[in-house]
Amino acid sequence: METNKPIEKIVTSTEFWYLSGQINESEGLRRIKIPAVPCGVGRRSDADVSIPCSSVSKSHAEFFEHDNQLCLRDQGSTNGTYVNGKRLGNEFATLEAGDLVQFARVVFRLSRNRIESPTQQEESFDRVLTMMQFDRLMNDGGLVPFFQPIVSMSDCHKVGYEVLGRSRLLGLRTPAEMFSAASKLNLEAELSRAMRVQGLSLFAALKSNLGIYLNTHPTELSRVGLIDSLKALRDMSPGQEITLEIHEGAFSNINKIVEFRHQLADLDIKLAFDDFGVGRARLVELGEVRPDVVKFDMKLTRDIHRAPQKRIEVVSLIAKMVNDLGIISLAEGVECSETHEVLKDMNFALAQGFYYGKPAPISNWLDADKSFPAE
Repeated sequence: METNKPIEKIVTSTEFWYLSGQINESEGLRRIKIPAVPCGVGRRSDADVSIPCSSVSKSHAEFFEHDNQLCLRDQGSTNGTYVNGKRLGNEFATLEAGDLVQFARVVFRLSRNRIESPTQQEESFDRVLTMMQFDRLMNDGGLVPFFQPIVSMSDCHKVGYEVLGRSRLLGLRTPAEMFSAASKLNLEAELSRAMRVQGLSLFAALKSNLGIYLNTHPTELSRVGLIDSLKALRDMSPGQEITLEIHEGAFSNINKIVEFRHQLADLDIKLAFDDFGVGRARLVELGEVRPDVVKFDMKLTRDIHRAPQKRIEVVSLIAKMVNDLGIISLAEGVECSETHEVLKDMNFALAQGFYYGKPAPISNWLDADKSFPAE
């Protein structure tokens, strides 16, 4: 145990140390050079290493040298100093390149010698940092649902919104990144449920009679708890029109999907097959299950005005079959007026895509009570 005797400020060597991380959700990766040691870390602007975050104490921690090694000790901070997830007490920690250093809620990765490019630094964030970020996503409001309009093909008026998961957290900004992190903790279902709950809660601000489309993760369909989570959603918003999206290939047993369809009907929740037409398209089973909506995958519909005639004929034929079964056909990936017109001629009922509006926070849609396409 090293005593707290005064240490003469020295330069460790010609090598330099850096902290790489994200101080708040609205900014990107930040790289902070650790100056000559000892040096203080704190919230104050005049600290040697300044971290402008309210959870960080004014004088939070101190870097210093001991036995020619970089070390870190807490300075009696309110919210603690951590190294690789372990909180420091009165003892100090000897540091190595690659260690995760955390001041209150702010996490950094320690590196040495040079400043790497932002891309290299982002790729260097390892599994532990991702998991720390995932905890912030689930417990500290890091999840930010976005909403994308769904419109009627006939007149381009909005009929609803799909909720899409987004985040400003470094390394977890896209759904793919979020679910990749969740899979390492076996928490895909919990993340999916959190997206639905937050999406529905925010959607209430619109105070409209439009429908809401909510997603599922494939793992939910084989686990206990999905129906209970949907019952809770219905209790949250008794009169809201809700459509639940599942991947068309998520169920391997036709009897199970028929049973699931009945359970949704009991909750007055509609069923949509998502990403229809890629992989195994269940054309025969459509008649038995009868989802309310079939969402055609954008790989089929995007830029269809430029597609070979045979592809146009196939998509048109499948759309006719869906319509003839009394199921609503929805085209995804519509990005221009030419695509819109071709799909409209195929008698698609609904559509979704950048042509009508990009995914955006709910605040962007509060006053958007007009028809599409957007200017």
